[in-house]
Amino acid sequence: MRQRSNLILVFALSATVTYAQLKPTGGKDTSFTVQGSYLREKKYHPDITLADSTLPAGVRIDKAITFSTPSAERNLKLDVYARPAASGKARPAVIMVHGGGWRSGDRSHNNTLAGQLAANGFVAIPVEYRLSTEALYPAAVHDVKAAIRWIRANAKQYAIDPNRVAVLGFSAGGQLAALVGTTNQNKDFDGSGGNSGVSSAVQAIVDIDGVLAFIHPESGEGDDSKSTSAATYWLGYSKTQRPDLWQEASALNHIDKQTPPVLFLNSSVDRMHGGRDDLIKKLNELGTYSEVHTFPDAPHTFLFFNPWFAPTLTYITEFLNRVFPAN
Repeated sequence: MRQRSNLILVFALSATVTYAQLKPTGGKDTSFTVQGSYLREKKYHPDITLADSTLPAGVRIDKAITFSTPSAERNLKLDVYARPAASGKARPAVIMVHGGGWRSGDRSHNNTLAGQLAANGFVAIPVEYRLSTEALYPAAVHDVKAAIRWIRANAKQYAIDPNRVAVLGFSAGGQLAALVGTTNQNKDFDGSGGNSGVSSAVQAIVDIDGVLAFIHPESGEGDDSKSTSAATYWLGYSKTQRPDLWQEASALNHIDKQTPPVLFLNSSVDRMHGGRDDLIKKLNELGTYSEVHTFPDAPHTFLFFNPWFAPTLTYITEFLNRVFPAN
């Protein structure tokens, strides 16, 4: 009887264990760059070239506009790529979220794609967000939602149709785009980044190799066996310490009738889109449109390089034109 009592006591104590949250490491992590990815992938794909970053004729850029001030020392910036609008004609907007494991990367990584989207009639907006070196989850989600609210609040200035706003992201940015888009109307994810009376909802999602479920047989995120993983740094706890938090940050767990159409663009690295097929099943049950295009043998960073850049652009523009019919 004493042994059973001891087991009950141990279980009770273990059930109330609390774990120390990781703190932001501070500083700037510059480990992920487009040039660095190119040099690394060139060894395995000798025929690839960087996509042409020349700004298309007629596209203008408004640079480094502050859209949110999460602290007195921190202003978050975005850039607006667009052609001059025809009188009285509003265009769809595409919020662009960069990758880098939630702790590296820069909004400039989206410049080339932004220029081409603008040339195709969209208003393309690369945004920055607080990385895990300075703020943990859900700060980045709040920041992207704040950018969407800012764009909608300033829609008239840039001839944007506030009813046709998409969020697009690559890698960690794809995960963020999917989470942001699947939490439409969920005020718990809005944060306090400005324009509080404006909607942060989006009408389309473009997920480029971003994970959809952290705790899932297909996901490779959260392996801390050799070193602390990028996702653990971002969420502040390992998946065994706070599985509830890892589930909360997974787009798969937020699919409902508010979820807009989704485009999935994927490399040959399956773990980068863990949970995608289960998410599509949920979309199908709701009658929500989705598309999947996979590039065989393509590396994770395929969108930056030829021969994949052009078809990536084509898939995105065709999808957005399909789900955003002209006014």
